[in-house]
Amino acid sequence: METVVNHVKTKFVTGLFVVVPVGITIFILKFLFNFADGILGTYLDSAFSVFIHRDYHIPGLGMLTGAVVIYFSGVLATNVMGTRILKSSDKMLSKIPLVKSIYTSSKQLTQVFKEGKTSYRRAVFVEWPRAGVRAVGFVTGEVERGGEKLVVVYIPTMPNPTSGFALFFRESEVHDSGMTVEEAVKFVVSGGAVVH
Repeated sequence: METVVNHVKTKFVTGLFVVVPVGITIFILKFLFNFADGILGTYLDSAFSVFIHRDYHIPGLGMLTGAVVIYFSGVLATNVMGTRILKSSDKMLSKIPLVKSIYTSSKQLTQVFKEGKTSYRRAVFVEWPRAGVRAVGFVTGEVERGGEKLVVVYIPTMPNPTSGFALFFRESEVHDSGMTVEEAVKFVVSGGAVVH
């Protein structure tokens, strides 16, 4: 009887580790789909109801229209006239008090994702938040201040690597972690559970 209970317990826990990530992925994708579809979908539904004289909803139409809008925005941004329009709108949005902070922050965030892995040069260990404690960080750049070479290290918070601290360290204070950038990101996202 005990072996049956252990068998069921082991298989249940193993199944849990399979189902939970899949369930979370499906939940997030469904949320993103409904969110993206809902932005334009409600307006498109209203437009269709005017033409066909009844309420009608086409799932995914809002998302498809959004993708078309994004595509044409890309086309606009890659030609000469479009570049001028975007520069003008950038200047205008950067002058509106509340909009300025939101727009500038979101633009900087998209720039980081656009640059991708190249923004993280290497994974390192640094003593932080106090001496004797080592934190995983990513070298993002190097600067010279007052004749001294400083290394810019981004220290992410767990388990969300998009928030963290950008700190300056002397070269001698930055130590090789022995991990690739990809391995270090997995370490951070897993909360330290995945160690290479």
